[in-house]
Amino acid sequence: MKRTQQETTFSARRISRRALVLGGAQLGIAGLLTARLAHLQLDEAQEFRLLAEENRINVHLIAPARGLIFDRNGAEIAANEQIYRISMRREDAGDVDAVIAKLRGLVRLDEDRLQRAMREMQRSPSFVSVTLAERISWEELSAVALNAPALPGITPEVGLSRVYPRGQDFSHVIGYVGRVTERDLEQDTTDDPLLRTPQFQIGKTGTERAMESVLRGRAGTKRIEVNAAGRIMRELDRVPGVSGHDVRLTIDANLQNFVQARLGTESASCVVLDCRNGDVVAAVSSPSFDPNLFVQGISVPDYAVLRDNDHRPLHNKIVQGLYPPGSTFKMVTLLAALEAGQVTPRDTHYCGGHITVSNRRFHCWKRGGHGWVDLKKSLRESCDIYYYELAQKTGIDRIAAMARKLGLGIAPELEMTSVSDGLIPDREWKRVRRGEEWRIGDSINASIGQGYVLASPMQLAIMTARLASGLEITPRLVKSVDGVDQPSGVKGTLDIPRSWLDQVRESMYQVVNARGGTAGRSKFDLAGIKWAGKTGTSQVRNITAAERARGVFRNEDLPWERRDHALYVGYAPHDDPKYAVSVVVEHGGGGSKAAAPVARDVMLYALHGDVPPLEAYPTGQREEIAERFDAMPLAPRVGGTGTSQA
Repeated sequence: MKRTQQETTFSARRISRRALVLGGAQLGIAGLLTARLAHLQLDEAQEFRLLAEENRINVHLIAPARGLIFDRNGAEIAANEQIYRISMRREDAGDVDAVIAKLRGLVRLDEDRLQRAMREMQRSPSFVSVTLAERISWEELSAVALNAPALPGITPEVGLSRVYPRGQDFSHVIGYVGRVTERDLEQDTTDDPLLRTPQFQIGKTGTERAMESVLRGRAGTKRIEVNAAGRIMRELDRVPGVSGHDVRLTIDANLQNFVQARLGTESASCVVLDCRNGDVVAAVSSPSFDPNLFVQGISVPDYAVLRDNDHRPLHNKIVQGLYPPGSTFKMVTLLAALEAGQVTPRDTHYCGGHITVSNRRFHCWKRGGHGWVDLKKSLRESCDIYYYELAQKTGIDRIAAMARKLGLGIAPELEMTSVSDGLIPDREWKRVRRGEEWRIGDSINASIGQGYVLASPMQLAIMTARLASGLEITPRLVKSVDGVDQPSGVKGTLDIPRSWLDQVRESMYQVVNARGGTAGRSKFDLAGIKWAGKTGTSQVRNITAAERARGVFRNEDLPWERRDHALYVGYAPHDDPKYAVSVVVEHGGGGSKAAAPVARDVMLYALHGDVPPLEAYPTGQREEIAERFDAMPLAPRVGGTGTSQA
């Protein structure tokens, strides 16, 4: 069929438009190709020339500087030090044994460390670097760098490592760092590439672990040109990392050192809180250990010494240690009875040395009894029978509620690891956990801090600070982060009438300062300042009827692990509380003998801001005190002006 002139013209126009579009697209593609070729040949010519010469460019992460940790006065307690090390990457080394043989001629290699590195190298991917030597000298590092072409796979490095200048003083508080392990990688949820950086250190325990995200920082990067022989030719560019945040704790390093020295080799713990704001000004678990041993990996013999010590130096007794609080719990029972309307200051109970409840005999610590006992005498002389009577009238649920109001049975919020809840039992707890009903004997045992009741030294200090101040004190361990102050530990006013607290405070004052008080030998007078407190002794064994009949064994006649725990809680000044203290001496015997003297020395140091003056002690004790202080291995003072001024 013959096409018309109009159809022919229309078809020609359509073909022309298609040709123009296609031609334009071809020209655009050609232009892009030309621009790309020009960029590769002109702008990136140097880099491709390097690649053509068998050079390669490696990208490395730069580990940031870990944030520093200071005490409340600015003394450094966790720092970073520059170190030199040698690492090897198996995929670049080829013959590993031959390279190490050459390296031996340049660097002293510790055989144990080398064997661990070889095992790690076999477990790790071939592209992962493994450290062969650490903390080498500058001369050794330079020798390795000069001989780099003959040492394929070997890299000399300059890095930072954690160091703890105060040694054992803060080991249980700030903990320590260590190398990232496979377990750490499995538990990590951040997918931070830093964790796969060779020899990178993260917090393992204590504040180092609890504040890992704050202290770690963010990685930087660098691009390095390496020639075919393995020699580093130059650094092409660098993006610096972001250092971790600095943290200032509330603890006073000088007081901390004094407490550590005062506890010595005892299996014990001591906590000092500021009653005005909740600051933890000292927290010591004894015996301690040197955290620097763990930074690069502790040796098997060194770890065995710590692990096998029956005083458990690796155990953080400050917040992990749980103990029956003994008679230090009596203030809880007394306040619960006051709240329930079951006792008044004028009420008395007779203590003849024991009572019988449900055909079972419950004894007072004083075999002959205390006679007629009122509220103040019950605490002053620590009469058990008085509290047995209160427990039967008040009931365990009210006692448990008061204990929780005072901070017991609740894990304190602290930047530490493995913080325990403690245990304040009630009827529901026994029904659920033990499948049994609560018995009256359980209440009697709980009333004097025995039976199921357990508390940590930190919780006992919180209880004491709340009793002393009338405030809902919570402990504050971190004072500031990068100079920004953290919230105070005061949450409000304690929901307990002041008149009841005054009754307890006056009784605690008499414990130390009145005739017959159980802590009478631990009184002091620092320029008119006196203190108040309460002793406690908690049994770790049952005393049988046969033993009572023939006479109870004295603690000093028993094996160490069967002796009673010694406890003391107190605060000062008694009329304007600044500090509260708790001391627990494991298997120390009586609280008045083993724990109260420690607490007194610690409190005097906190108030005075230095080693206490002998004039603060009773005259007959000063010679003994002077000898004790002279024998204590105190570190040189650091930082500010002392706890009393903080």
